[in-house]
Amino acid sequence: MLALTPATLAEIRSAAKRLRALSIRTPLLRLNVDHAPAEIFLKLENLQPIGSFKLRPAGNAILNTPHEQIAHGVYTASSGNMAQGVAYTARQLGVPATVLLPENAAANKVAALERLGARIIYMPDKEWWQVINEHGHPDIPGKFIHPVASQDVLAGNGTVGLEIFEDLPDVDTVLVPFGGGGLSCGIASAFRELQPNVKVIAAESEHCAPLSAAFAAGAPVQLPCPHTFISGIGIGRVLDEMWPLVRELVQDAAVSRVQDISDAVRIVFEKNKVVAEGAGAAPVAAALAGKGGTGKVVCVISSGNLDTSYLLDILEGRVPQA
Repeated sequence: MLALTPATLAEIRSAAKRLRALSIRTPLLRLNVDHAPAEIFLKLENLQPIGSFKLRPAGNAILNTPHEQIAHGVYTASSGNMAQGVAYTARQLGVPATVLLPENAAANKVAALERLGARIIYMPDKEWWQVINEHGHPDIPGKFIHPVASQDVLAGNGTVGLEIFEDLPDVDTVLVPFGGGGLSCGIASAFRELQPNVKVIAAESEHCAPLSAAFAAGAPVQLPCPHTFISGIGIGRVLDEMWPLVRELVQDAAVSRVQDISDAVRIVFEKNKVVAEGAGAAPVAAALAGKGGTGKVVCVISSGNLDTSYLLDILEGRVPQA
């Protein structure tokens, strides 16, 4: 297994060209709230065709693979959004897609995968996690697309950082949801070359904050992570192969309460008419609490695939019970 390195600006620019026919260039909007601790901007990756930034890394990884290697199909292990990115890209190319899901995958994401024509295989958490750690499954044909730990994934994610810089070159801080670290490291890779003074801070939830725990311990640690409506972040442990890269590129981790993340979903919906799922709202919760500092702070709204019942609960003032 090759050691991961920061994506280069050349790799990120190549990914951006590759993705022009697949993903969209998402807007950057000011968050319409009074008395905020900073100028807060929203990078609206929820507007991608699959409702998530994951189309960028999945698309770049597949499009940058020789056709003969994907002719028999592609597959991934994902809780939902990366799976949609792989399934969407595969459908565009006319190749089969298989997705390995944990048994508690969100129903709305499963329905989306069915609409995209993906073959779905459910796995117990331990087996699903093993596929991610081992970069594939011996009994499933096709090319495995890792959801996090891949140079092509990092470059695809880096295109988010490239667009933020182009739209707001004097940004001070970028707050990024932290699941496996691919998005935060990709964005940080871009800013490392474009504007190295920009801070990239990982946004986590109190229910599962593996990066904060790793920073405190000096190494990845395993955490119990109860299932909540904030399903897109918090996988229990920073991957060993990602840890050196995360430690090098990400300046800090900001942990928010589940209540505050729920409130952030409501705020961006009411103020900007934007639907963010829990993971996508975690950066906003951190920014509103001042954890992104002052100045110009960009919050990456990584995804908007929020179950409608959860959104109704939140708008009525309740924290969804997953």
